[in-house]
Amino acid sequence: MTTIFTRIIEGQIPGTFIYRDSLCVAFLSINPLADGHVLVVPIEEVDHWIDMSPELSAHMFSVSHRISLAISNAFPCTRVGLIIAGYEINHCHIHLIPTNTMSEMNFANAAANVERSVLEAQAEKLISELARI
Repeated sequence: MTTIFTRIIEGQIPGTFIYRDSLCVAFLSINPLADGHVLVVPIEEVDHWIDMSPELSAHMFSVSHRISLAISNAFPCTRVGLIIAGYEINHCHIHLIPTNTMSEMNFANAAANVERSVLEAQAEKLISELARI
């Protein structure tokens, strides 16, 4: 069965994209823990991150590194946290979250709803920063 992330990648469900290449995409979370919370998702439907090929895994982390630099410039923070949980959606994804404390990486604090215009403004900031890196 097709995952919700595949449906977003294919444009069946709206997503606020900041990055796309032949192997992965990155878009803003609709339930963010902070402004600038990005998901990096392989285009290939891989359930668990340890099931990715070493090449895909290396690519995902390289893209995540670049996006994290953009996040730290666009949304000043102490660190950009990285989480691979994989429980809520059976399609591997990397959470990149601007944080100032460890407690900010608690999914119980996720926003229930964010206006599309807010996500689009955040995406513009990130796309601008990615262009500089």
